[in-house]
Amino acid sequence: MSISRWLPCLDWGRQYNRSHAAQDSMAALIVTLMLIPQSLAYAMLAGLPPVHGLYASLLPLMLYAIFGSSRTLAVGPVAVVSLMTAAALQPLFPQGGPSYIAAAMLLAMMSGLILTLMAVLRLGFFANFLSHPVISGFISASGLLIAIGQLKHVLGISVSGESLVQLIPGLFSALPDTHGPTLLIGLLSLSWLWWARSQLKPLLQKLGLNAQVAANMAKAGPVLAIVMTILAVSVLHLDQSGVKVVGTIPQGLPAFSLPELDWRLALQLLPAALLISLVGFVESVSVGQTLAAKRRQRIDPDSELLGLGTANLSAAFSGGFPVTGGFARSVVNYDAGAQTPMAGVFTAVGIALSALLLTPLLHNLPQAVLAATIIVAVLSLVDLGSLKRTWQYSKQDGLAQLATLLGVMFIGVEAGILIGVGLSLLLFLYRTSKPHMAVVGQVPGTEHFRNVQRFDVIESPSVLSLRVDESLYFPNARYLEERISELIAARPQVRHLVLMCPGVNLIDASALDSLEAIAERLNIAGVQLHLSEVKGPVMDQLRRSDFLERFGGQVFISQYQALKTLAPELTLSTLEHSHSFAASNRRNP
Repeated sequence: MSISRWLPCLDWGRQYNRSHAAQDSMAALIVTLMLIPQSLAYAMLAGLPPVHGLYASLLPLMLYAIFGSSRTLAVGPVAVVSLMTAAALQPLFPQGGPSYIAAAMLLAMMSGLILTLMAVLRLGFFANFLSHPVISGFISASGLLIAIGQLKHVLGISVSGESLVQLIPGLFSALPDTHGPTLLIGLLSLSWLWWARSQLKPLLQKLGLNAQVAANMAKAGPVLAIVMTILAVSVLHLDQSGVKVVGTIPQGLPAFSLPELDWRLALQLLPAALLISLVGFVESVSVGQTLAAKRRQRIDPDSELLGLGTANLSAAFSGGFPVTGGFARSVVNYDAGAQTPMAGVFTAVGIALSALLLTPLLHNLPQAVLAATIIVAVLSLVDLGSLKRTWQYSKQDGLAQLATLLGVMFIGVEAGILIGVGLSLLLFLYRTSKPHMAVVGQVPGTEHFRNVQRFDVIESPSVLSLRVDESLYFPNARYLEERISELIAARPQVRHLVLMCPGVNLIDASALDSLEAIAERLNIAGVQLHLSEVKGPVMDQLRRSDFLERFGGQVFISQYQALKTLAPELTLSTLEHSHSFAASNRRNP
């Protein structure tokens, strides 16, 4: 196996030049300005002291640059994973305390080990169990839950809870205790961030800046909010009036330490670590594939697993918490012109300099500003219109999406996503337990066969052609038996049944037993079973059993060949009709 498969940095590193370095540096500067307030805010969302957001934005970016395959993915703290971290730890430890911090590091280490093991075993397909409707419902519900949960910081009140059932009553009961100065700071910050997100770029362009520069400056909107509110708190001494500020942030880089190994706690956190790993992987791969396609590049899922795994391990050893690839940050990185993962390394250097030099200046940063940053960021992820579109297209997928959304908001994050995944799998089993089967006939003058209920076709009275449009496995094996029994009972003149299998990708042991039972019952009734259009892998599977020798029928390469052999008079007459019709048309154009 090529070492470059596990070290994608060797591929882009060979072509790295001064031009790439200049573009990566500019992108890193812009992402750093965006990441500083986000990392502080997402640490607070995860229930950790803000500085741990900076810690989680250092080594993970460097390790991903070595092992990750995306050229533009920006790894670090993200809203959804931060919420899942808080949901897993807040019931167990006092928020922000030493035990809480140690547990967050342990959770990051477990997530890193799970992702790395999945990479080694090539188990990335497990993420496929998280369907797009479930992920959409989960992200929308998480965005709403996060936004509502952060209102307490905007209002300056104390509220606890993990679901809307707990948060909404708590917010209403605490409304009389709203802190005026905090609310003013929060509302002004929300208004500025919301306006800057959509209106600042057009305004800067009207003032003469080109589109790229204007977009980059607009992305730095949260930095201006931080600077102005810190100045306001410092000059007006608002912290002495009850405005909650970030407080003292340790200056310097994190010390390397191994997370405390508590096996009982590790077992308790294992379900959360699995969900965080899968959700983070799905989100990261989705973003990475979208951005890679724009440049006609590709990402390797196993490399992504390894890149995210090592990123989380490094976060665990440097005072961080679980991380993954962020959507908004990665898009900014891409739009700013990042060419390689070195942009992430340069971003980590910028964050390190901030941790070394700027943390004392953040003492008077109001928590309401960080809450406003989170609210504006997560509300952009909410897409309730997706539920309507999914419901219109597929009610079963819409039901899974709705169950996920309601489960996350009213029960809890982990319960909600498990409900969505479980319901998706149950609905899939239900849907495939009654596969679509169509009696088909020959389209006159062709070798094609179509559904007798949809097309004007010709059928042979002695040959029943049945097309199966689903793989045959244990949930639908019995249904196949019942359907064939009904069809044969309604057609006493039939002497051959041809099972047409172009849509069959699998025949498991249960379905094989059913086929053997069907062949035996048909023989008793004087009907012979045949197969047609069996795919190569399925045929290889059947050859590993003695079914082909025992069932007594033939396996035809096409349905036309089956009819040509079993009912030659039918195929001959339809083709002759076609030839005479064509000749008539040539004589009478």
